[in-house]
Amino acid sequence: MSQGIDYGNLMHTAMRGLIKTVLKDVSETGLPGAHHFFITFDTREDGVEIADWLRERYPEEMTIVMQHWFENLEVGDVGFGITLNFGDAPEPLYVPYSAIKTFVDPSVEFGLRFESPEDEIEEDQIIEDDIEVEEEEIHHDADIVSLDSFRK
Repeated sequence: MSQGIDYGNLMHTAMRGLIKTVLKDVSETGLPGAHHFFITFDTREDGVEIADWLRERYPEEMTIVMQHWFENLEVGDVGFGITLNFGDAPEPLYVPYSAIKTFVDPSVEFGLRFESPEDEIEEDQIIEDDIEVEEEEIHHDADIVSLDSFRK
């Protein structure tokens, strides 16, 4: 008998499917209007393919920007490949959807954040240690939309 419904995992799968659909559309028709994406991913995740110098510079996570210049966007079932420009040097990357931590389109104030069990442990640890973080210290590039805000 089942232990229960894993809503968290189901939600992450659905949100990654949304990213896949958006990227597939962009690969076929380009970025419409002012849309652009900030995609943060875990560089340690299995399947991530980036140049050695990028892995050295970003040993844990990296944020890429899809806006003015990108090539070879190939969207697959497990992840996407893209060539981006780093200081006038084109570099191919491959990012599995499971490695994505945030996906933000600031042009429409849309964002998704994927939290891992490690993130929840870190948040619990911060609460337990009574570490206070002042709101001014937190840098927000874009608002992250919580699905709870759409519930009635």
